[in-house]
Amino acid sequence: MADFASALGMRAEESAIVTDLKAGSEEAYDWLIGEFHQPIYSVVYRILSDPADAADTTQEVFLKVFRGMKHFHGDSSLKTWIYRIAVHEASNRRRWWFRHKARETSMEPIETENGPSPSVCEALIDPRESPFDFVVHEEVRARVEEELRNVSEPYRTTVILRDLEEMSYEEIAEITEVSLGTVKSRLTRGREALKRRLTGYVREFGSELGLTVSESPADARPAANFPVSGGGPIEVMP
Repeated sequence: MADFASALGMRAEESAIVTDLKAGSEEAYDWLIGEFHQPIYSVVYRILSDPADAADTTQEVFLKVFRGMKHFHGDSSLKTWIYRIAVHEASNRRRWWFRHKARETSMEPIETENGPSPSVCEALIDPRESPFDFVVHEEVRARVEEELRNVSEPYRTTVILRDLEEMSYEEIAEITEVSLGTVKSRLTRGREALKRRLTGYVREFGSELGLTVSESPADARPAANFPVSGGGPIEVMP
C-alpha cells in the first residue's frame, strides 16, 4: 500500500508540473532543465559519441519538448516522453552524421567558449555508480566504451538505456515504441555483439590487465566477466 500511495503521489506531482509547463511557468521550465538536461545529454552523447553534436542535439530536444508540451497528454510518464524525443533526435542525428560527416571523433578535450570540454572518455564517466564501475583499469574501461560505440543500432541504444541509464524494460519499450519482447531481444543481441567485439582484446590482454576470468559451465572454456546491471555479467569467450 505504501508503494501504491507513493506512486499516486508521484503521479499527482508530475500532473501539477505538467500543468505548470503547459501554462508557460518559468519556474516549471527551470525545474525541467535542472532535472533532465544532464541525463538527456548523457544518453544523447552515448548515442552520438561527439560532444558538440550531443550539445546541439540536446538543445534541439528541449526545444521540441517546450514546443510539444501542449501535445503531451500523460499517456506515458514525462520522463519517458522526453527520453523518446531524445532517442529519436539522436538517432536522426547519427544517421545524418554517417551520411554527411563521417569523421573520426577526437579523444582529446576540445576548446570551447567555456574552456575545454571533456574528452570522450571523460564525458562517458557518470558521477553516479555505473554498471561499468567494476572496470578499475582506465584502458579496459575505455576499450569497452569504444566497442560499445561500434555496436549497431537499435541494439546499441537498448544496451545504453538498460545497462548505463539503468532503465526498466517497460520504460525502454515506451521510449523506443516497441514491445517488451523486442526490447529483450535487442538487449540480448546488443550484449552479444559487445561480447564478440571484446573477445580478441580479452584473449590478448585479459590476464595482464587483471580482468576477472571464470570457467564457463557450458564448455569449460575461460570467460572474462564484464558485469552490467539488470542482466548479470557479460561473459566474453576467448
